[in-house]
Amino acid sequence: MNSSKPYIIRALHEWISDNDYTPLLLVSSEHSDVQIPSGIDEDGKVVLNISYGATKNLELVNEGILFDARFSGVSQSLYVPIDSILAIYARENGQGMMFGEGGSDEIPDPTPPTNKNKSTLKSVVKKKKTDGKSFLKVVK
Repeated sequence: MNSSKPYIIRALHEWISDNDYTPLLLVSSEHSDVQIPSGIDEDGKVVLNISYGATKNLELVNEGILFDARFSGVSQSLYVPIDSILAIYARENGQGMMFGEGGSDEIPDPTPPTNKNKSTLKSVVKKKKTDGKSFLKVVK
């Protein structure tokens, strides 16, 4: 399966923009394919404003984010690979999402059920069945 990260980033960008807030990216500038103006990063990280008003030709694709922005009055083309994105959030309230630095969004294999887990589940189910009350409600 494709990584869910670019889809989540696009959705959060749209959500933040639709609420008239400013979407910001926290990016690891140490990633080998990051293309940003030199000197704008601090401690290997940089925060980039990816609002429609601050960018031109903004493209959020599965491989990364491409856009043009002005730095010190000079237009520059930037490329931020998806794996280098550490977070996307709204400037105004900090709501958004952080991502792990590992770049992988795979879900680990679930732990197989043990006999203890099975017996606990069975006792809960039996209690619900013998309770006599239904948790379902008729809605008209």
